[in-house]
Amino acid sequence: MERIDILNGGYVILQDHMGSDLSVTNSARVSYNKKKAILDDKDKGLIDFLAREGHTSPFRHTSLQFEVYVPLYVARQHWKHIIGSGFQDPFVAWNESSRRYITEEPEFYIPQADEWRSKPQNSKQGSGEVLNESSGSIFTKKLEKHVDEGERLYEEAMEAGIAPEQARLFLPAYSMFVRYYWTGSLQGVAHFLKLRLPEDAQYEIRVLAEAVKELAHEKFPLSLDALLKYS
Repeated sequence: MERIDILNGGYVILQDHMGSDLSVTNSARVSYNKKKAILDDKDKGLIDFLAREGHTSPFRHTSLQFEVYVPLYVARQHWKHIIGSGFQDPFVAWNESSRRYITEEPEFYIPQADEWRSKPQNSKQGSGEVLNESSGSIFTKKLEKHVDEGERLYEEAMEAGIAPEQARLFLPAYSMFVRYYWTGSLQGVAHFLKLRLPEDAQYEIRVLAEAVKELAHEKFPLSLDALLKYS
């Protein structure tokens, strides 16, 4: 189980995976009733050919299962990518923890003083330059105060016997960490990375994508490189 810590308390864990670069090439070679036991230079060339020519089904004979713990607004952007992107991974699965059923201590993402970003001048979305630390410190403290008050009201509601599914309304949702499992094929993971690694992606989901890439690359180095190069 491999883990990368991100975003001031979050993490990404590669819980499980199926297959390897050799699995990709063997899936392609089954057309000729052939199979190899060891990856060699010809396999490297075949992987490159498959990705370059768009023969992507062999990459879907693989899977990666991630456990992700990120602020809710990052998780929702990730989910919207999965259901709204042009490529729909037929093997995607998503299961998320719910405060209808659990009452674990809530944790929140609070940017540090040097992590607040300004609104861009010539765009309706994204971020501009990083705010100076004195301004950032003010908003860090404001967010901490907001979170503390939300937690206090949440605990008050719980102690008064309010159902957890309603008591959670008091928690500042967007900054609250949420835990979920995400499973997809290597092609599905590569598609997510292709769109969320570039500099114009939101910083927080870019950090998530970088962690996913590092973990996936350890298991599928040749295939992931090829998919990112040609997809």
